Amino acid sequence: MKKRNWTSWLAGGAFVLLGLFPGYGQPEPPADLVLTHGRIVTVDKRAPAAEALAVRGDRILAVGTAAEIGRLIGKSTRVIDLQGQLAIPGFIDSHAHFTGIGEARLELDLTRARNWDEIVDMVAAAVKSAKPGEWIRGRGWHQEKWNRKPQPNVDGLPFHQPLSRVSPRNPVLLTHASGHSCLANAKAMELGGVDAKTPDPPGGEIVRDSEGHPIGAFRESAQGLIGRAFMSSQMKRTPAEREADEIKAIALAAQECLSKGITSLHDAGASFGTIGIYKKLAEEGKLGLRLYVMIGEGNAELREHLAEHRIIGAGQNHLTVRSIKRFMDGALGSHGAWMLAPYADLPGSTGLNTTPLDVMRETARLAVENDFQLCTHAIGDRGNRETLNIYEEAFASHPVKKELRWRVEHAQHLDPADIPRFGRWGVIAAMQGIHCTSDGPWVIKKIGEERAATGAYVWRDLLKTGAVISNGTDAPVEDVDPIPCFYASVTRRMSNGQTFYPEERMTRGEALASYTIAGAFAGFQENELGSLAAGKLADITILSEDIMTVPDDAILKTRVVMTIVGGKILYQKQ
Repeated sequence: MKKRNWTSWLAGGAFVLLGLFPGYGQPEPPADLVLTHGRIVTVDKRAPAAEALAVRGDRILAVGTAAEIGRLIGKSTRVIDLQGQLAIPGFIDSHAHFTGIGEARLELDLTRARNWDEIVDMVAAAVKSAKPGEWIRGRGWHQEKWNRKPQPNVDGLPFHQPLSRVSPRNPVLLTHASGHSCLANAKAMELGGVDAKTPDPPGGEIVRDSEGHPIGAFRESAQGLIGRAFMSSQMKRTPAEREADEIKAIALAAQECLSKGITSLHDAGASFGTIGIYKKLAEEGKLGLRLYVMIGEGNAELREHLAEHRIIGAGQNHLTVRSIKRFMDGALGSHGAWMLAPYADLPGSTGLNTTPLDVMRETARLAVENDFQLCTHAIGDRGNRETLNIYEEAFASHPVKKELRWRVEHAQHLDPADIPRFGRWGVIAAMQGIHCTSDGPWVIKKIGEERAATGAYVWRDLLKTGAVISNGTDAPVEDVDPIPCFYASVTRRMSNGQTFYPEERMTRGEALASYTIAGAFAGFQENELGSLAAGKLADITILSEDIMTVPDDAILKTRVVMTIVGGKILYQKQ
């Protein structure tokens, strides 16, 4: 052995020994925060459980027994007695729409509307306090969840006339829970230039009556006809006013997420402008939770500005931007998911391809050549197949590119032949457990028993291929709360009491991993986040119930007691 190696070994050994015996060398500074006397599930295979944890600065100092961690307590250490409660790595929602969460709190909440008449009544009430010409917006309606169909209707979608009668001077835009269709009144259609002669845009549909007149419902890209009219009205406001509104929505979203135990969120599609606001807030220490952001811009904008928007760990690891978001198809509930065979309840349709394949291939080229992750929304079985085809083409064309970790966002309905391709190519399935139980009651009606049984939310089958599944809520499509999503992942129990193909359930360990370490992996952050281990960022969620052991029904009674981000308590239940 060479002398320098021997000396190096001695130095290392001396360091270890001095660390073991207090009084030798410099005393170690105490921890800033200690959690003790609890059940800590670390999601770290090397030490899966502990009863105490110490934090210094924004990182975990040590994890171990109460006695071991007790030695790190000093006069200035804040000590929290968990009293047996469960502490886990902070929840990572790996697919949500961050500003949308905040904006939903500023609009009409249509999630609890039982029918079209109730929605009309809600708009009528809003009109009373609105100025003439002011837009009225709402989100969350779902025709499949109404207790009766509106009359008349097209495919269960209402005609605009009752809405238009109560809002003659106010444009109204009501977005479907999925975000993939909307309802508009006559004033909004007038501002959008929509009439019987307006053609369907590529990748979208203006829903019409038997005589060809728009009924006020718009699917997929056709929503842009109304959306652009709304944005035109917004552009009349000053940039400062628009930015103030966005900052308000961001603050509301952060508050909502932290109160529900979320310490990190993957924002599934943000503009360059919004990313600029995120960066400013992150550097000012005002973002709250951590954001991993997908760029939602077109290819022309990406070619010009992609490189300058690559951000890794800005604002003390609160903002990372290194991925691109694209849409291959729409949503199942609006018959927008692109299917290999026609819908069972709409035989004339196989859904919609919302982004042309040549455009998708160009995005893939830009992503791989600039070392950006590509995250593609694909719900239907054909949408998923075409996405995987494009991914494989890109991988094969760039064999030296490893660890790309490209993702399929949702991956809800798969042809059995395509399931192994996720594991084979290392494609991440960014799925949402809550979608399974929320959509389950009407999935069979949409696509039939066979496709539902063999390809709908096939978590077990995907995991068997070695694929990584990251979990989330797609908020504001669903509530951002991870607890119902965790429950759905381990039970697949729907609101009607039935279970949706229970053989595809996750174990509780798999479900927790999908919401922690898998989410971190899906964002290239597994060395920083997703488990509780010395050296990692101190992002911790404390729960009132032990979701790993309590009976299934007790999971839904769980409340967030505390949310810690970077060693700071950012939410505490009062």
